[in-house]
Amino acid sequence: MSIYELVAAWFSDPGNWTGPGGIPARFAEHTAYSAAAMAVAAAIAVPLGLATGHTGRGGLLAVGLANAARALPTIGVMFLVVLAMGIGLVPVQVALVVLAVPPILVNTHEGVRAVDPGLRDAAAGMGMRGPQVLLRLELPVALPMVLLGLRTAAVQVVSTATIAAYVGVGGLGRFIFDGQNRQEFGMVAGGSLLVALMAVLVLVFFWLLRRLAVSPGLRAREAAVRE
Repeated sequence: MSIYELVAAWFSDPGNWTGPGGIPARFAEHTAYSAAAMAVAAAIAVPLGLATGHTGRGGLLAVGLANAARALPTIGVMFLVVLAMGIGLVPVQVALVVLAVPPILVNTHEGVRAVDPGLRDAAAGMGMRGPQVLLRLELPVALPMVLLGLRTAAVQVVSTATIAAYVGVGGLGRFIFDGQNRQEFGMVAGGSLLVALMAVLVLVFFWLLRRLAVSPGLRAREAAVRE
């Protein structure tokens, strides 16, 4: 059988769609792991990026550390945490958060720093204070960059969450890991396709979110700049 026939046979098997090891259950697990890691990373990186971008203090250090963290191998971080804390979901979540923080932090910081100084001066002239300038001017203008960082991090997290299978946790990575162990290549390819599908769904989600959250004026200005 060709790989296409193996994949088709795996997806058409009703047993793969039911129970705690079925596709819907694994898909839900993978989504939960990824969403939890993204929530923690965003809670850390977005406020920090807004603060450093707004004040201009500590930005070089924060961005430097974030860029350095990008060089860390995610699976290596996970196994270090496993050695320290034992096997379980926590090491996976820590590794995914470490992976997600840098793009969110860097894009948020750079988005705020890129706001036109003339707009800041105009806001100050209207009587706005620091927090008001940040929340009512800088954040809305920087929102496309913030969402870009979140989107980049989310795609990386969804793709990398497959490592959960290596420490006995669930998710779509179980199909890849178990398929390799059993030499069931239809399962391996099917699991990989499901991960790719989830990444595409993430891109669609952020495209819709951007359409809803970013003002039409900013979208039009970005389109004009690209042209």
